[in-house]
Amino acid sequence: MLTDVEAHALAHLDETALVGDLVELVRIPSITGSDAESDLQHRQAAGLEELDLDVDTWALDLPALRADPRFPGTEADRTEGYGVVGTSGPGEPALILQSHVDVVPLGDRARWAGTEPFGGVIRGDVLHGRGACDMKAGVAVNTAVARTLHDSGLVLERPLAVHCVVSEEDGGLGAFATMVRGHGGAAAVITEPTSGRVVTAHAGALTFTLTVPGLAAHGSARASGVSAFDAFLPVHRAILELERERNADHDPRFGANLLPYPISIGRIAAGDWASSVPDLLTAEGRLGVRLGEDPADARASFARAVDAACRADPWLADHPVALVWSGGQFASGATPTGHPVIAEVTRAAGDVGVGHRDGEQAVPYGSDLRLYTGVGGIPTLLFGPGDVRMAHAPREQVSVAETLAVARAIVLLAVRRCGAHR
Repeated sequence: MLTDVEAHALAHLDETALVGDLVELVRIPSITGSDAESDLQHRQAAGLEELDLDVDTWALDLPALRADPRFPGTEADRTEGYGVVGTSGPGEPALILQSHVDVVPLGDRARWAGTEPFGGVIRGDVLHGRGACDMKAGVAVNTAVARTLHDSGLVLERPLAVHCVVSEEDGGLGAFATMVRGHGGAAAVITEPTSGRVVTAHAGALTFTLTVPGLAAHGSARASGVSAFDAFLPVHRAILELERERNADHDPRFGANLLPYPISIGRIAAGDWASSVPDLLTAEGRLGVRLGEDPADARASFARAVDAACRADPWLADHPVALVWSGGQFASGATPTGHPVIAEVTRAAGDVGVGHRDGEQAVPYGSDLRLYTGVGGIPTLLFGPGDVRMAHAPREQVSVAETLAVARAIVLLAVRRCGAHR
């Protein structure tokens, strides 16, 4: 049952404008650290100003942010970045809607199977393109909510804020900068792809690089050398055993996921000539951080496992593997169980027929949630359109119907949490 005010607000949700905005967003190739990422931030700022929001747009002070001991790390080359925050009025916002505008690179163009990666093409109910799921749909939803409240003429008793950030994909620099700048609120919803589920916690992820030494030799005299690839194998076995130990028991919010804290090797490089025994191997990967675990403790457990493998190996005992923590450093994050905003989002989603009433959820990947809860002290959850399994893939896509349903749910949430009236 909706109140007259709630029904009035929903009647002003311009679904055509939302879908059109989403198509335009996908057509902007805002890869992390690119000029297009900055261009998109300026576009977002201008759009929020047109909705009569008070907009704070600022250039990120990259040296100062990197010098901060809480700096979350980055992976992409970056010479600039911009923050954008729009608020509907003075005072502490009752609700923050947050999204990131950056997307990951395309990968192998040949695997896009005839789909233009930045085409924003809609086939049936599905919009295709890089960033469609992660998370241009969420960006479009947040803008649509602000537009709906503006067009409805409703008066908010407490402010609404819209945060647009950069650099989420490689560590969360934009969210970190937004918290450092002092933009807070009573609660936040990040419209990351969750398939309409209410996600209140996520594991962390720490990027590492292992450098494994070998001894070069001619391939025909392999026994006179030591292959860095072969030397890496016992280290890899130790990593798999550590992964098993760290996932032996986990928070029930992960549900049926039996591997919420994976340790994966994402990139390996070894050798420089096919007929030579490789004398160096580098392996880059990510270490899952358990809920509530200090990242320093996670790093220490990984370092101990690598060190033990080296001490047990005749070659590595005298030529140990070098470990460096490189790239993004995502801590875990969580909003306290039972916080009112969780029930509020769940109810709003149910009232428009989206989402799942299967309790609070946790996910194995990192997000800006941990910066809003940890640095900003803001209760935060993830709730948005899209299946995360489609993210970062050449088949990336999002359901238009689900995007519209999530927008309706968040309109209701904003009306209720901010106290709207005519």
